[in-house]
Amino acid sequence: MIRNIAVFCASANGAHPVYQAAAEQLGRALAIRNIGLIYGGSNVGLMKAVAEASLAANGKVIGVIPEVLVDLEVAHHGITELHITSTMHTRKALIGEKSDAFIALPGGFGTFEELFEVLAWHTLKLHAKPILLLNINGFYTKLLDFLDHCVAEGMLKPKNRELLLVANSVEEALNLLQIPAPIAP
Repeated sequence: MIRNIAVFCASANGAHPVYQAAAEQLGRALAIRNIGLIYGGSNVGLMKAVAEASLAANGKVIGVIPEVLVDLEVAHHGITELHITSTMHTRKALIGEKSDAFIALPGGFGTFEELFEVLAWHTLKLHAKPILLLNINGFYTKLLDFLDHCVAEGMLKPKNRELLLVANSVEEALNLLQIPAPIAP
């Protein structure tokens, strides 16, 4: 049962408004399904968008941010819970511990690193939680092509490549994670 989902995403808004719209849609969708949002604890970029949308829909939002980023990324102090950790490593460990699944929205190095770490953890059997890439506006298409290239070159096992679920919309993502829409009153 999925009670909390970690969302990895950018501390920037990106070049296309569709990224922010998807972050907001995901935040709302999680809240109305009573699924907690676990994220990087920031008050900027797509991180702010997903958190604010979830809060606006009465969702539970848990942020996890290391001390070094509290001022740099402007920690979001208006969320349900804010955990300040001593290091990035403890941040990621706490996010992993509190989450039942992982979704990556568009992002940069931090998002990539978080995504690949939970994938590596899965291949090492440190967890068996679903991992999903939300390929909004084809943002991750070239990365997915590269992963397929890694399989073709014998560097990535096909069964490990299959661990990464891919959706092109929030609705498709929730369907792949088998999260039903709420029942209307």
